Amino acid sequence: MIIPFLLPLSLAVAAMAAPGPAKQPSFTRYFVAAESYESVGVFDVNGDGKPDLVSGDFWYAGPTFRQRYLIGNQKRHDQYYDDFSTIPMDVNGDGRTDFITGGWWGERLRWVENPADPKQPWPAHEFAVTGNIETTRPWDVDGDGKPEIVPNNPGKPLKYFKLISPGQFKQTDVAPTQGHGLGFGDVNGDGRGDFIVSDGWLEAPANREGGPWTLHKEFSLGSASVPILVVDVNGDGRNDLIVGQAHGYGLHWYEQQAPAQGQRQWLKHTIDDKNSQYHVMEWLDIDGDGKSELLTGKRYRAHNDNDPGSDDAVGIYLFHWDGKQFQKQTIAFGPVGTGKGTGIYLSVADLRQNGRKDIVVAGKDGLVVFYQN
Repeated sequence: MIIPFLLPLSLAVAAMAAPGPAKQPSFTRYFVAAESYESVGVFDVNGDGKPDLVSGDFWYAGPTFRQRYLIGNQKRHDQYYDDFSTIPMDVNGDGRTDFITGGWWGERLRWVENPADPKQPWPAHEFAVTGNIETTRPWDVDGDGKPEIVPNNPGKPLKYFKLISPGQFKQTDVAPTQGHGLGFGDVNGDGRGDFIVSDGWLEAPANREGGPWTLHKEFSLGSASVPILVVDVNGDGRNDLIVGQAHGYGLHWYEQQAPAQGQRQWLKHTIDDKNSQYHVMEWLDIDGDGKSELLTGKRYRAHNDNDPGSDDAVGIYLFHWDGKQFQKQTIAFGPVGTGKGTGIYLSVADLRQNGRKDIVVAGKDGLVVFYQN
């Protein structure tokens, strides 16, 4: 009489313990400003221990972001501001966080100085003439634990800039040209970060400054995103690529396969082909489950309605890898005002200091926070 009772009970317990679909995080939308800057950074501007938002001409004091203060007057070119990144860095070593930006028209990198009184205008300092800047990223190129500054300059030489003393940067040349799109990560597993450009990847030498960086033309990525992500999607020990089409339709991952006859092989997989202008993306653990997600979306009016799909609805998405494919979660989707488009540089941070990561997105359709519930 006991055994028949235990058998169904054990099956019931097993059924309750069986893993189901992963619970997706939910978000609450919070409007900050209607400004049309395309970049936003997060750091403690005034030293009060609370994260603040920095976007374009303004910084917004946390935790409510309702008080804003003027930084300066970014130059406007038609429907753009010449401000395509917000990279936090204490450039002059005074203990206050500054930021690094640059733009397409000015063709210069500059660091914007956080003054003793951040409610006063912030001085801007140009430190490099680079050519047109699509956007800029901080990557630890030389492996010393500190990020270097790497601009994407389509049609111009690839180079990076290292902070060597307060306010002083040193340029290192990598390649004679680059296209639209740029990534950084260890492609071949030698422990050194390589650059990914639109027509291949540049293998890092042991001496990054001495070179040479060897170009392997193993793929053609088109008008690719910034960044191109270098991550091990399927957990096979080889880093793959995640690439958006910044000015067309498509989001893909390129699976790195075992070399055949000495040649590295890449298998292209579609993540999403229904949306265009996947210009910016991040790979990080948003929901705290120990696994990274792909955060991306459609850049709103990237080329002022001159890209394929410009009239389509806009959206912000999380893509969760389930071990076989990516599952799409929509954070915001719809016409402008209902959906939300990305700009060119977004940020993820624990804004309420509650252990949950929130998403901050700028763009021509405004500055918005998505608080994780």
